[in-house]
Amino acid sequence: MLKEKNFYKEGLPVNVITANIIEYPIHFHDDIEVVYVLEGTLGLKNGYYSYVLNKGDVFILNDREVHSFYHTDQPNMVMMLQMDITFFSKYYGNLKNSFFVTDMKDEDDENLEALRGILGRIMLDILDKGYGYEYKVIEGTHNLLANLLANFQYFTMENGKFVNEAKNIGNKVLAGRLNRITDYMYENYSRRLTLNEIAEQEHLSIYYLSHVIKEATGLSFQELLSFIRVEESEKLLLGTNKKIGVISEESGFSAIRYYIKYFIKWFGMHPLEYREKYTGNVSSREIHAQYALSKPDEIKKALKNQTKELFETDSQERGSVLTIVSLDLDLPKKVKRPIENAITDLFDKPCMLPAAFAYKMLTALNEHSIAEDENYIISRPHKSNSDKESFSILFYNNTQRIKDVAEGNLTLEETLGELEKYNDRAEILIKISGISGEYKMSRYKFSKDNILMSYRVKLGNSHSVSKREKLSNRWAMTPTVSFTTVTAVDTLSIQSHLTGFGAELILIDHIRD
Repeated sequence: MLKEKNFYKEGLPVNVITANIIEYPIHFHDDIEVVYVLEGTLGLKNGYYSYVLNKGDVFILNDREVHSFYHTDQPNMVMMLQMDITFFSKYYGNLKNSFFVTDMKDEDDENLEALRGILGRIMLDILDKGYGYEYKVIEGTHNLLANLLANFQYFTMENGKFVNEAKNIGNKVLAGRLNRITDYMYENYSRRLTLNEIAEQEHLSIYYLSHVIKEATGLSFQELLSFIRVEESEKLLLGTNKKIGVISEESGFSAIRYYIKYFIKWFGMHPLEYREKYTGNVSSREIHAQYALSKPDEIKKALKNQTKELFETDSQERGSVLTIVSLDLDLPKKVKRPIENAITDLFDKPCMLPAAFAYKMLTALNEHSIAEDENYIISRPHKSNSDKESFSILFYNNTQRIKDVAEGNLTLEETLGELEKYNDRAEILIKISGISGEYKMSRYKFSKDNILMSYRVKLGNSHSVSKREKLSNRWAMTPTVSFTTVTAVDTLSIQSHLTGFGAELILIDHIRD
């Protein structure tokens, strides 16, 4: 049970747990795990070395590394992010057996600070679980890996532990070469492996290869190979009942005395003593991890203390306002009362016209409204074979604050400034009852950025803008378009999530048999 199998939600190759860790027994897994301490301190045993991680520390547990967590004298809050190495290896061919080291002398290093920011953003996306948040989390993890690959593959040995070696950052040739070398050594450590064999693989002289390994890791080739063999032997030592001689041979040592020698060098004790000391703390059916999950508000508070800039752009953002609309097509039609300050009235104001594109798309259909309120309009064609054939739904994140902007008789530039600061979120759920069958759904989503760009283009001097800028600005105004097929059984539910002054137009059409 030493090996832990990570299970991932379908469509999301990333797991995140944030908790107060009391005890997490010895285990390993095939995936990469990023540990980020948000509050307090945490004890970490990683192979032969034990660390005390402090608030703000980020530690990378590379795939197959044997590790455990234990509490210190104060409570903690720890974010543990695991990424599916099988999924991400499709994009980064050298990810398996990559070795990342974030232990740095400068805790305020800008690369480390960027790492904290990326982790914080991933955590916020998971907590908010907005529409399509899975894509944001995957995108954030790609950025995380890009940072690791660019800045944290360089290491050396100091005082018995690996630390980040800043002087080689940016040397991609060295990083790639070292990754190939260590990858080859991890894949072949259990047999007789020579420096000459790897030199031929890399098309280098033995002398130069030896220099590269020593320069990059602080270890000679033989020391690095012995370290890998001893490190890998820990799984057999704690996860099986095999005798020491068998473990020595399976780990690639030519004699048991060499195995014992190098094990004592790295782990500080005889293999049998190590087995006796730690076997009782191996993850199993009887020995489980002990931790208490942190609450979302606690996590956000801790993240804000760590990386305040994550919240600067969201300083005026509130929780999502939920609107639920139920429309039963089988009920008698009601007399529709006029809605004051509705979407139609909003775009009578000149300062709001650059934001009206989604509204103009709806009016171009020349349909009649069957339901509307402050932030939505539901319409359908005048001529249709059935009242249940086709529908159009327009959403706008229209709140009192937007109405105040519209009524303020502001200039376009002043309106743009107000909309840039507007980050309120809306979640709207429309439930249309009385329809069944298959429907094609066409969605045209205008984000806050799309609408802001409409204002900037309107305000810009077209004579001073290059053709390239004109085209890119026009594209930036274009909505995100998607097409899906949905099946309704008596009720069709349509949901929209909007942040800032955004809009979404959804066209729904029955698919005839």
